Amino acid sequence: MIHAKKFKFKLPFLDAYRLRILFRGAFLLLIIATLYLAVFVLQQEKQLSYNNYQHNFLKTKQQISATLRHPTGQLALLNPHMDKGQLSAQSPVLLPFASIDFDDQHKVQQAIAMSGCMVQYTNGGGLCVGVGNNPWAGGFVYVAGDFLSNNLVAHPPGELVLDAAHRVRVTVNWRGQTYRWLAPFEESQTAGYKNTAIGVRGRLTSFNEADVVAGSLESNPNARPEKDFRGWLWQHAHCVNPALNNVNLDCAKKTYFSIRLPVKLLEAELLAAKQQRSQLPAWPPADLSALKIHVEVLPPNDAPAIEASALFDSNGPIAVAPFSIRDLTPLLLAGETLTIRKLKNSANTAIILTGATADANSSWHLLTRLIEWLPIDKSAMQLHSSENISTLSDTYEMTLIGNIQSINQGLSAVATRVSWFVGANLAAIIIAWVVIEIGIIRRITRLTKRAASLSSTVKTNKLESFSLNDMRGVDELGVLASCLHDLLQRVKEDVERESIRVAQERDMWNAVGHEIMSPLQSLIALHDTPNDPSNRYISRMQQAIRILYGSASPSEAFESSHLQVSSIDLVAFLNSVANNAPSAGIQQVIFKNTVKANSKPLLVRADEYSLEDVVTHVLRNADRFRVANSAITMQLQASENAASITIHNDGPNIETEFIDKIFEYGVSDQLDAAAVGNRGQGLFVAKTYMAKMGGTIAVQNTAGGVSFILSLQRTVGA
Repeated sequence: MIHAKKFKFKLPFLDAYRLRILFRGAFLLLIIATLYLAVFVLQQEKQLSYNNYQHNFLKTKQQISATLRHPTGQLALLNPHMDKGQLSAQSPVLLPFASIDFDDQHKVQQAIAMSGCMVQYTNGGGLCVGVGNNPWAGGFVYVAGDFLSNNLVAHPPGELVLDAAHRVRVTVNWRGQTYRWLAPFEESQTAGYKNTAIGVRGRLTSFNEADVVAGSLESNPNARPEKDFRGWLWQHAHCVNPALNNVNLDCAKKTYFSIRLPVKLLEAELLAAKQQRSQLPAWPPADLSALKIHVEVLPPNDAPAIEASALFDSNGPIAVAPFSIRDLTPLLLAGETLTIRKLKNSANTAIILTGATADANSSWHLLTRLIEWLPIDKSAMQLHSSENISTLSDTYEMTLIGNIQSINQGLSAVATRVSWFVGANLAAIIIAWVVIEIGIIRRITRLTKRAASLSSTVKTNKLESFSLNDMRGVDELGVLASCLHDLLQRVKEDVERESIRVAQERDMWNAVGHEIMSPLQSLIALHDTPNDPSNRYISRMQQAIRILYGSASPSEAFESSHLQVSSIDLVAFLNSVANNAPSAGIQQVIFKNTVKANSKPLLVRADEYSLEDVVTHVLRNADRFRVANSAITMQLQASENAASITIHNDGPNIETEFIDKIFEYGVSDQLDAAAVGNRGQGLFVAKTYMAKMGGTIAVQNTAGGVSFILSLQRTVGA
């Protein structure tokens, strides 16, 4: 079974930066998350904008189509010249009807309302001038409208004075000819039309204005009314102001008029077309817009020169113009294009309308490019739609073309305004990051670096250069730095005391060494015989004194000692150690030589006195832990390049967690080792001497005891 722990990936060099990486990574992820959220919302808004645009595009197309199919829209299609706005002198428009039943008030009002040809004036009146779309209906121009007037004053039949009654004056200019009519109001004598809820009704009897002098026919009593001029006048019975209806006052009331004007030039042109049956007449005439009609409604007793007193004047200021093709422009979305052209006459100039373009200055170019790059679903996108609109005279093709760029610019304008909030959020995150980085992380980094350099500083005893006094403060880091600073002051004091103690100890070792060396010189002189066993021990004592003399500590002394390595006979050496062991207080030491006896000695590289110290230290350690009255055995084994000594004693095993520490300086099995003369340095000395002689020492637990194994290099050629 494979354990996942074996594949655990570790980067030790990053451990020191783990917290900083975590902190900075958190802020970086927060910035990335904010940007991703903004881009994600922008992408969703783009998708919604495209979906809404598709819906609005189809809705706009339906609205325009419905408007153009309505008589109002057809009137605009039939009269593209209305887009020029030249309505101060009324020109006839081509109506979407063959003719108007001008004798019926309700039919006239319905036709005018349906077609939308009424021009509204600021004085509360209105006027519609048009011709039927059927040329065979005759060369007539229909004039209909309304105005505000008090009770109408009628002209009695047969009366030669015309200005004593309400009257309508019409002037027509076309192709260099002028027609003028003056039509006074004559009340209908039909019972039930006067002073009833229906109101007042009458006709307009027209006379050529050239026959009227000073508002009267007295100078031309034989003048006759114009037969083809037909007109009617209707006045409501109710006041415009409802509060005056119950008061017997002469108040302003809504008055309607309907006139059919005979234009001789039109009649002559149609008559000529009728005579040529093989050719259809051109209708309407190409110069119909040049036909100018001026309509005035005059009150009773009005002087001809006082035109300002007219109740209605078609040359007055216009309040609301009739619907035209250009009025479709507000229905178009930004960037959309509407094209309208006739199908039967492709050479005719098409009408092109374009929706208002979005303001590019209100958006960022980079933000627009980002919006264009964001992917969305465009599979159901439709940006081109065509439809035919039929009228009585022609068929028109309506083409609506959308613009994706306007969607992106519109969304970019909105996103530009919102981007300030995203930018402010990012700025707040970055400012918080910088403040924490400078105010906390930087101080933590400085504190960490100084703490990391503390170990090397302590080893070199240069604590004077390590200070945290500049990082003190009242916040958490400042308190921590203050505590560390105070702690370092105590450490400095302890180091100074330790230096003094070491110096005193060195002086003590010098004094002890000086006092011991002199008696040892005398003892060596007394036991100068080589065969004297005491000579060997005195020499070892002198060597130990020389090693320890002048050193700061015993461990440093042993580590810095220099040994005189030479070739010694290991068999003879171990025999001598076993024989002299009782003199050192170690009983029952047995040497077992397992090496084949031959004439050559077993030579190894070692210092005789130091090797004897090593073996003695091991024997003393074995003697302390062996079973009472049991023997300590020394067994010798050799190979071509090395020889090993195994020292075994019967006794307790060494604890597993303790077995790797017994060769360290100061390690002992007794709690108060120094009190009983055990400093825990015997095995440390043994390991140090063996290493300096090029050998090794090891220990292992065996069944019923412990074995120390000493390995030495054999002398070349031995």
